[in-house]
Amino acid sequence: MTLDQLRIFVAVAEASNMTRAAALLHLSQPAVSAAVAALEGRHGSRLFDRIGRRLELTSAGRLFLPEAKAVLARAEQARQLLDDLSGLIRGEVRIAASQTVATYWLPRYLARFATARPGITLSMADGNTAQAASAVLAGDADLAVVEGRTDHPLLDVRTVGHDRLGLYAAIDHRLAGRPIGRAELLEAVWVMREPGSGTRDHFATVLPDHGLAIGDLDIRLELPSNGAVLAAVEGSAMIAPISDAAAAPRRKAGLIQRLDCALPERNFSLLLHRERHRSRAVSSFLDFLEG
Repeated sequence: MTLDQLRIFVAVAEASNMTRAAALLHLSQPAVSAAVAALEGRHGSRLFDRIGRRLELTSAGRLFLPEAKAVLARAEQARQLLDDLSGLIRGEVRIAASQTVATYWLPRYLARFATARPGITLSMADGNTAQAASAVLAGDADLAVVEGRTDHPLLDVRTVGHDRLGLYAAIDHRLAGRPIGRAELLEAVWVMREPGSGTRDHFATVLPDHGLAIGDLDIRLELPSNGAVLAAVEGSAMIAPISDAAAAPRRKAGLIQRLDCALPERNFSLLLHRERHRSRAVSSFLDFLEG
């Protein structure tokens, strides 16, 4: 069993397709198929079932996937240690970020750091807060920056920035011009980000001030991105809590409006694994971000 075989297995498992995995790895499809076949043949275990055009992990494959990822994470830590011992600031920083952070806050820091440290490669994957935290815990990311809250005991959480949410609606919405209190919140029809989103979680912490919980609201639609939520608000009678930064372009264009409801500031949090080695490249980025 080689590290290359493990990388290929993980890529196929995540892509559910040999051809897509080959493209992501810059390998030929026969090479990817051969690597998977070698793993299965050497250990006498079928790792994938073919369901139509998709590949699905077998029970053996599902058990093997987290172990393969753990081995690859340890190999990456060993590579980073050797880079550190060389005394050179080089390497890679893998960042996971929740959507608002990834789109509106973090890119300017990435651009400035990339200019200052050309020997360090930065990569960023976006998702919601729960997905970003899971990436750090699994070793798929060196750090995460999120707008949601997390209290996992293996995560070190530090505040690195702030933003504010607003309640947004279409220009002609019937709640426009009215102070928004408990009755209006119950009266409204809502579109929300999905569970696990930092925006949704932060808004849920505000509702008890009005004697409400998220389950009390008339949520008709859940969508997986800020852009999708804003488009739904613009074209319907629904309202939504959204970052002021995310809403700003549509608000400036006169497509949506901010309702009269003050929401408290929220933190952007840096997430780090408490027990994993931090390379010189990662430490350099942390110094820059927190400096």
